[in-house]
Amino acid sequence: MAGRLHGKTAIVTSAGQGIGRAAAICMAKEGAKVWATDINAEALKTLAAEQAGIETFTLDVLKQDEVDAAAKRVGTPDILFNCSGYVHAGTLMETDEKAWDFSFDLNVKAHYRMMKAFMPGWLARGNGVIINMASAASSIKGVPNRFVYGATKAAVIGMTKALAADYTSKGIRVNAICPGTVDSPSLTERLKATGDYEAAKSAFISRQPMGRMARAEEIGMLVVYLASDEAAFVTGQTFVIDGGWSI
Repeated sequence: MAGRLHGKTAIVTSAGQGIGRAAAICMAKEGAKVWATDINAEALKTLAAEQAGIETFTLDVLKQDEVDAAAKRVGTPDILFNCSGYVHAGTLMETDEKAWDFSFDLNVKAHYRMMKAFMPGWLARGNGVIINMASAASSIKGVPNRFVYGATKAAVIGMTKALAADYTSKGIRVNAICPGTVDSPSLTERLKATGDYEAAKSAFISRQPMGRMARAEEIGMLVVYLASDEAAFVTGQTFVIDGGWSI
């Protein structure tokens, strides 16, 4: 039986690990041809070996020339999953302009670059799907020590809704995913950086009503749904998948 994404093509940014990797695998398992991109070439090698239907190439989404080259290479995909992101820890007083600028460049402007590169093809064809990575830490929920991170993710939500308002009538659907705490390599690195990994991990889990973190694959399957024809009437929405954290 054909998968839910049979015959579709997708491009994923930051697909080397975590949610991006899980989403690329989930979409490929559902029949899509997936272009998985990341700045980390080694991570992409193991991804291509792990799952059939995935083609990889390195991409620095902070560089416009590389984004333009990616658009020429891929053509007009059916699905774009913007997954690039950076979690800066700190309050207003602990956020300098360098951290502010980098966070907005990677978490927001990189999405803008990718969407604008592919938009002409979608408009010409009359359809396309964009899925943007936001977060429950955004306009959904204020979170301590996530000042600029929350600001960037709120911006992603606003950008997503504005795009949907402009382009839904052109056949282009745009939605945002807002995860809570996801068990991923990047989270593990942040927990280790605290100096007390077990205590930090316990603190993250204790704030989850379900008593656990999300698995990256759970977010990946939400990506599959939003990318599929099952979600043909869904656009301009924020999908909170946080185990009840924001209740």
